[in-house]
Amino acid sequence: MKTAALYVRVSTTKQEAENQLLELHEFCSKSNWVVFKEYVDIISGSEDSRPAFDEMFREAHQKKFNIVLFWALDRFSRSGTRFTINKLSELESLDVAWKSYSELYFDSVGQFKDVVLSIMATLAKLEREKISERTKLGLKRARKEGKKLGRPKISNYHKRKIKELYEKYGSMNQVAKELEVSYGSVFNVIKKGL
Repeated sequence: MKTAALYVRVSTTKQEAENQLLELHEFCSKSNWVVFKEYVDIISGSEDSRPAFDEMFREAHQKKFNIVLFWALDRFSRSGTRFTINKLSELESLDVAWKSYSELYFDSVGQFKDVVLSIMATLAKLEREKISERTKLGLKRARKEGKKLGRPKISNYHKRKIKELYEKYGSMNQVAKELEVSYGSVFNVIKKGL
């Protein structure tokens, strides 16, 4: 029986990691895999160092699981072909398999894995560069129009309420819904102590 590490990354606090996790858990259940741990990052995939990603690799070296399941290659990494190939090769060298949930042809046991990996990593990097370029143009236009950028800061009152409700419910989703704030805002207050 395989022991799986689930890796989930969302780029912004507005995106829901829970949606990916539900599907990954269901896949593991159908495959008779035991889930060892969920590793969740709320950070850009272009960052080479991500807290949960780094923790997952530390624990891979400790042989705590034997397969990594992630939603898609662009959720695993957008740092370019070399970095992505190196990280997936590192897993293989540790006898840890890897699999993309949404890209069924993309796993460490497929016969075309090296070709697919190279193509997909390149496409993910190109996509990131295009998104970045469009975002910069949009921000530049917004500044010229005099628009205020960034989301409003969470007040100290909301921080106290978040902590209070989290102690009561134990669910970040429930707290976010009740206070009508983003999941990421709740995550930042609870996990990062902001």
